Amino acid sequence: MKLDRITDGELSILQVLWERGEATSREITTAVHEEVTDPKMASVQKLVERLEAKGCVWRDRSERAHRFRPLVNREQFLQSRLQELADRLCEGALAPLVTTLLRSGRLPKKDRERLRKLVDDLWPSKERGNHPPA
Repeated sequence: MKLDRITDGELSILQVLWERGEATSREITTAVHEEVTDPKMASVQKLVERLEAKGCVWRDRSERAHRFRPLVNREQFLQSRLQELADRLCEGALAPLVTTLLRSGRLPKKDRERLRKLVDDLWPSKERGNHPPA
């Protein structure tokens, strides 16, 4: 999969598929555009074909209206994009990206609590040596 080469248009298609699980070209067009027209349908179809060629979506051809399903989930996409960003800006290190996001002051209390729980789940206190996080 070539996740680092996903365009904004292709990403809009993936977002529809992530939300719905699967969809036809018409359903995707309806979700992306207010009005369905032939040029918009053609544009969506081209984007879906590009995603299929990149190995990001699967096409079910069993019915007249082909259905598409994502082969990559949102988390895989984010991991790929964040690593690519870290490679370009931070010599591959993710810590500067995470630190910058945390220090931005834009993380609501609910999200901070979810992050604390995630850290505790991934690295229980025994594994961390019972030391408070730095």
